[in-house]
Amino acid sequence: MTPAPIAVALDAPDLETAARWAAMVTPHVSTVKVGLELYLRYGPDVIDSVRGGSGVQVFLDLKLHDIPNTVAGAAKAVSRLRPAILTVHAAGGPAMIQAAVQAAPHTKIAAVTVLTSLSEADLGRIGLSGPADDAVRRLAVLSVRAGATALVCSPHEVAAVRSEVGPEITLITPGVRPAGAETQDQARVATPEQAMADGADLLVIGRPITGSADPGATAAALAASLRRA
Repeated sequence: MTPAPIAVALDAPDLETAARWAAMVTPHVSTVKVGLELYLRYGPDVIDSVRGGSGVQVFLDLKLHDIPNTVAGAAKAVSRLRPAILTVHAAGGPAMIQAAVQAAPHTKIAAVTVLTSLSEADLGRIGLSGPADDAVRRLAVLSVRAGATALVCSPHEVAAVRSEVGPEITLITPGVRPAGAETQDQARVATPEQAMADGADLLVIGRPITGSADPGATAAALAASLRRA
């Protein structure tokens, strides 16, 4: 059975927990996501630990954002770990995105448009011209022109982004919450089924899976619900 297009966010307190969660969900999902906190705490070792012997795709979510030369160096350094996906901030601009793409040619560079924790009011406070749909579309087009082959956007913008960038770009959607789950610190959310219907390719789901009593069973249930949908 094909694993579901879900990236489980392994926001664990320690390496052992992250590896255990990964082992539990890997039969059911295509991808596991390593974020900034886990990577900074344990370094490159975390990638092998969560990949295990399964060959599951690893999504390295570092959200690089710096001058092009620095981002190129960072992307080249982590590319030897063979992540399937590496994130950079679209707001870093086209030269920075292009530098990451060129430095890690065998890794899918995903440009993060607008963080799902930001509300419309937040956009105004940081000086990003909104509404969120417009800001995301602008950053999406800029990123694809610079060579990004994936984009990260909330489920609220995924349909609009798909219409802007076409079918070849991988759309990754955090802020996905099963029906009835708490939104926590996410401001723009949707259910897995709705996000997929709107055109998402990969759903990022963390605490609704890893915070459950049985992460493996929860991942299996979500995978089954997506297949039914």
